[in-house]
Amino acid sequence: MSEVILAEGLQNPEEQVLKRENLTEKDFKKIIRQMGLKVTQQRLVILETLAEGRVHVTAQEVFEIVNDKFPEMGFATVYRFLRKLTENNFVTEVRMGGLPARYELTPKRHHDHLTCVQCGKIVEFENQEIEKLQEQVAKKFGFELTNHVLELYGKCRDCQLNSKRKEA
Repeated sequence: MSEVILAEGLQNPEEQVLKRENLTEKDFKKIIRQMGLKVTQQRLVILETLAEGRVHVTAQEVFEIVNDKFPEMGFATVYRFLRKLTENNFVTEVRMGGLPARYELTPKRHHDHLTCVQCGKIVEFENQEIEKLQEQVAKKFGFELTNHVLELYGKCRDCQLNSKRKEA
């Protein structure tokens, strides 16, 4: 299970969860319709699961929660809907080198991720200098950025300390 830490400049996790919980069934129906899909209880419960649970969840974790309510729903259904939500920018997919993708409802405020390759801890951060640099790089190569995801991988402080202790 990964831990989410919000770096300086972002809200604390409790505030972020409250904001996510403010989404209503009406909001979820609107999202589904905007994607040109039929509103179903299965799709609604998938969105509710993303809004009410941890910030970064795997498709398997979503499936296990949804499967309790809809045992007839298969993993493929959950995964396809998550992919469709991602393609339509309602959900952001975070990949952690070799680990299963994690999903979060796309926040209104852009942020990037640092991910520990050892324990799976995710640190969300904002950095305006990095944002400006990405724009400069895109412009240099003739691109107009429409969206981006920045994920940095390494070992968190705790895992580094644990590794040093084991070596000693």
